[in-house]
Amino acid sequence: MNMFKFLLALLASGATLAHAANVRVQVVDQAGAPVSDAIVYALPVNDKLPATKPAPAVIDQIKRRFVPMVSVVQTGASVTFPNKDNIEHDVYSFSPPRRFELNLYHGIPANPVVFDKPGLVVMGCNIHDAMVAYLLIVDTPWFAKTDASGVATIENLPAESYKVVAWHFRQSDPNAQPTQKVGADGAAKFALQLKPAE
Repeated sequence: MNMFKFLLALLASGATLAHAANVRVQVVDQAGAPVSDAIVYALPVNDKLPATKPAPAVIDQIKRRFVPMVSVVQTGASVTFPNKDNIEHDVYSFSPPRRFELNLYHGIPANPVVFDKPGLVVMGCNIHDAMVAYLLIVDTPWFAKTDASGVATIENLPAESYKVVAWHFRQSDPNAQPTQKVGADGAAKFALQLKPAE
């Protein structure tokens, strides 16, 4: 009987996984070159988002840089900011979705920072002006970041229709978030207008 229940559970989980889909997204710039570190995310057309617990994230400080420089989390996620340098950093943001400051410290701060509103948070260090990081907070659990070839895959989507959104920190209009409608197991391609890299 236990084996029978196990097989039923296995079949049920297999059926659930069979309905999960992936969306492949390609991002290029105005010249057609691949764009890395673009954030892409999917929102159901029916606006029904699952009640999921946001995954925590980590943004390190290594060799006077934020690593990664570009991150994405779901609204409500907590982010830890370990300082792995042998000097102190003072991490802060004045961005409306989450203003905060982690005063001069080494190691790992006592508490992570919780980002409970969607939007873009730009972070810096009060001591080292060249240190900049971008954190996009989105209301969906389905997101990804493009690789060096400008491609990202948003995984494990239920079989629905989605609005796929693309964003990059060098966009000419930082508030622009172009959108395309796709079905599950579909694909999208975005051509973003980007400012030159500094």
